[in-house]
Formats: sequence, structure tokens, C-alpha cells
Amino acid sequence: MEIYLIRHTAPLVAKGICYGQTDLDVTETFIAEANIIKAHLPSTILQVYSSPLQRCTKLAAHLFPEKDILLQNELMEINCGSWEMKRWDDIPREDIEPWMKDFVNIRTPQGENYFDLYNRVKSTFEEITQKPLPAAIVAHGGVLRSILSYITNTAIIDSFNVFNLHYGCVIKIETANGTRQHSILSNIAHDKETHKPTGF
Repeated sequence: MEIYLIRHTAPLVAKGICYGQTDLDVTETFIAEANIIKAHLPSTILQVYSSPLQRCTKLAAHLFPEKDILLQNELMEINCGSWEMKRWDDIPREDIEPWMKDFVNIRTPQGENYFDLYNRVKSTFEEITQKPLPAAIVAHGGVLRSILSYITNTAIIDSFNVFNLHYGCVIKIETANGTRQHSILSNIAHDKETHKPTGF
């Protein structure tokens, strides 16, 4: 089994903004980042799956112009609900503090928790493993961390600390000796991401 996990390139959004399923565009560094990614992918990939958000579909189309891209809603980033596109620091502390303490189980208003994301991604990943391989999945940081947490039995609350995945990273998953193993092939360095309010 060979599946390549690919995180989208840098999104066009200001630092300190909360976003998940908002359909953000990509920055002017897209082509340069995409070409680095492409250098780490084999020519043997048979099927490509992508989140339907444009920061993923643009990358999938650039990397695999000859392939039909299968869009999967289940591969979208976590739904941040009514917090989408708000500044993290503008969300009232009494609203955000419970979520910061237990984002695995507590949902954002009108949105998801991390366990919701994990469950939908896990099911979709298992479906993909039964389809033609090698395959590529173009998706988001939360999606890729969910897959890696699943195959390594890592507690999802620890996934941000265990899996340091920058925009444009490429991870290869393969089966060896009956177990699923992963290796990071590329992890383009970026400025530190901001996905929480200051003071947490």
C-alpha cells in the first residue's frame, strides 16, 4: 500500500484569523511551493482525492493535471462554525476557554470538535485504502493529523505536538511487515502558524 498525504500550500489569510472550512485562496508563492511538492511524488499514482476547498483543488489540479480529481467533502478541514474568519483574539474568552481546554470533545458554535473531524476522516481513509493504489490525498493539516493519529494509535489530543506538518508537506504511508508506516518526504518551512488566541 502506498498513499501520499499532501497538505495544501500557504492560504491567503491574515495571521490570527480562525478558519477551517472557509474557501480560502492560495498566496502568490503557490507555484514555487507546488513545484517543491511535485518533486517528492512518484509518477505511478493512480487516483487522487481532494478536499473540495480551492486551496486543495488548485494544488491537486497542478500536481496531477492528467488525473480526474475525486472531491471528498469528508476531507475538508474542521468546521469552525460561527467562529470562521473571526480574529482569534476577538472571540470572547468565556466562549473560547472551554474549547481550548477540550477541543477534542467540545464543538465550536455551529461547528465541529476534533473527534468529529477524526471520525469522518478515518472512515474515508479506510475507504481509500480499498481503492486503486498508489493514491494521493490533498487535504488540510487537521485531516492529515487525523490520518496519522489513526494509523499510529496516537491520541488525537497530542496530534499537534507529535505531527509537525507545515503547509505543502508530503507524507508517504506504506505497509511494511503488516503494519502501516509513514515517512515525511517534504515539509516546507514557513513562519509559525497561529491557530489560537494569544495567551493560550
